Amino acid sequence: MKYKVKEIYYTLQGEGAHTGRPAVFCRFTGCNLWSGREKDRSTAICQFCDTDFRGTDGPNGGKYTAKELAEKVAEQWEAGMNKGKPYVVCTGGEPLLQLDEKMVKAFHEKGIEVAIETNGTKLPPEGIDWICMSPKAGADLVLKKGNELKLVFPQLGAEPDLFEDLDYEHFYLQPMDGSNTEKNIQLAIKYCLQNPKWRLSLQTHKMINIP
Repeated sequence: MKYKVKEIYYTLQGEGAHTGRPAVFCRFTGCNLWSGREKDRSTAICQFCDTDFRGTDGPNGGKYTAKELAEKVAEQWEAGMNKGKPYVVCTGGEPLLQLDEKMVKAFHEKGIEVAIETNGTKLPPEGIDWICMSPKAGADLVLKKGNELKLVFPQLGAEPDLFEDLDYEHFYLQPMDGSNTEKNIQLAIKYCLQNPKWRLSLQTHKMINIP
């Protein structure tokens, strides 16, 4: 099996519970909530996505075997002159359309800690070290247990109180980016102040202009 990857790069995690942590991002192609084509955005389940996950033409993009992909991620970590335990964030699109137990095992065999960022519509394979789930309005949520729930806010039909009883360790509100970013930040701040179970997550990578 070949895994289709848009891009692989070394950076800092910009949002959520691990903000500021060095990580290799491995962005898998494809998503089940939007095709990635602008012409399809208005009819997509998720209409606010701002990520390019189509094709394999990004930095270090391509088609990899499990062993090749684990080696490429390890290379990016080592190129960053990082001496700590390698850490990969598998994202997309929707990484669980491709990420399987074989790939997780290959990462672990290279000593790599594995995290995912998922929309929660697919169940993950065994062995993932950190699960961050970001629910989307209108999508069928099946992943109801993990480490971090990060809700893009506000979303009509995906209000925070719908998810408070799920089995997650951390609950984050992340203001929706776009033309109403500043307004959404203020709305998220207000909600967190009134509902202490939720914490504010900001996209710091955009603020400091890193990938």
